[in-house]
Amino acid sequence: MSDPISDMLTRIRNAGAAHLAVVELPHSRIKESVAKVLQSEGYVGEVSVEGDLKKKIKIRLKFNGKKSVIEGLKRVSKPGLRRYVGSTEIPRVRGGLGVAIVSTSEGILTDTQARKKNLGGELLAYIW
Repeated sequence: MSDPISDMLTRIRNAGAAHLAVVELPHSRIKESVAKVLQSEGYVGEVSVEGDLKKKIKIRLKFNGKKSVIEGLKRVSKPGLRRYVGSTEIPRVRGGLGVAIVSTSEGILTDTQARKKNLGGELLAYIW
């Protein structure tokens, strides 16, 4: 797999479309950080890491009736074309209704946290 973050976002998107309550995916620290950001922003429910030898991340999705809370996910920086932004160039997703996930020197942050700390970095994804 050349792009594990894209795979993670695709699994979440597909599970939301199929009305599945839980998504399981292979563990990595960056995927765990992205999942924690999604949880803190209220897009997903519980995030847990299970297993000793082969760890897995379990993400419980949230729904409004039959519709998923996550309307859309878009991977911005890809392995073939990385996208880096400064703290003043971080875009607002859907006029502030969505969240941009940024990988900074202080970890994975949302766009508002990165602007507040005056940090730029790699623009990973948009979620709305």
